[in-house]
Amino acid sequence: MKSSPEIDIRPEIAAAVQSCRPVVALESALITHGLPFPQNLETARAAEAAVRDEGGIPATIAVLNGIPTIGLGNSEIAELAQNSAAVKAGRRDLGIVAARNQTAGTTVAATVYLANRMGIRFFATGGIGGVHPGLSTSWDISADLFVLAQTPVAVVCAGAKSILDISATLELLETLSVPVVSFGVDEFPAFYSVSSGQPVQIRVDSPDHAAALVHAHWNFGGAGVVVAKPVAKKLALEPEALEQAMAKATASANAAHVRGPALTPFLLQRLAHETQDKTLHANYALIVATAHLAAQIAKSFYGNR
Repeated sequence: MKSSPEIDIRPEIAAAVQSCRPVVALESALITHGLPFPQNLETARAAEAAVRDEGGIPATIAVLNGIPTIGLGNSEIAELAQNSAAVKAGRRDLGIVAARNQTAGTTVAATVYLANRMGIRFFATGGIGGVHPGLSTSWDISADLFVLAQTPVAVVCAGAKSILDISATLELLETLSVPVVSFGVDEFPAFYSVSSGQPVQIRVDSPDHAAALVHAHWNFGGAGVVVAKPVAKKLALEPEALEQAMAKATASANAAHVRGPALTPFLLQRLAHETQDKTLHANYALIVATAHLAAQIAKSFYGNR
């Protein structure tokens, strides 16, 4: 597989995809907009190291000067972590940032799309987007869900972001025929919390079982799959404390009239402030954990074919 004029796939990643080795895509919006410096750089490097520890090949994805790039180097990740001019690019924005020669962190939706274009089937992230509260008035639904419905990539995450209406998010994923699989638990995790209180019908307890499930799903023409592993209990936030912090963060967003793509980064920053950075520590841990698991599943998937 070679780079195209539109997408630059680095040689290590291209060779690994060509030989069916376990490649795991990693997003970059968490670097540009999800976490402050230097936590963003530390988390990105730790996620890549976690994939390599499991025998996988990490492929951090971003747009660099208008070119979607698959497999950033260490120096490029470091530069991106300190680039205050970088924008946030979802699936709809890729053509725009390319035409403007901009540098951008890619969201779950954009990363999944680019990964699939280059033949990468596994992706690790913190939490997927979903349906925001107040849907009847805002219609704020993440493009992540619709891209998952169209794209055969397994997304390993810690559930949906805690700021979302998780019940509505799960209902929409069901409507879109996206299987939601919990790893080692019976309830859907909620990013900073171990559980959202929402049951999940599909549970797996090993990477081999997860790999077999996604393989069968794709054999029947399915698209995306969500594999959700909860954050470690010792770092999880108590639901009451998180709810209180969320209420304050939401009030701040409403007062500042923050809407659209800017809302999630704003809320995450406010949550970090309200919880004395407990959310930052949890975020680091859950991203590293999902990177480990994604690499394990990918290794099993390719090893058993």
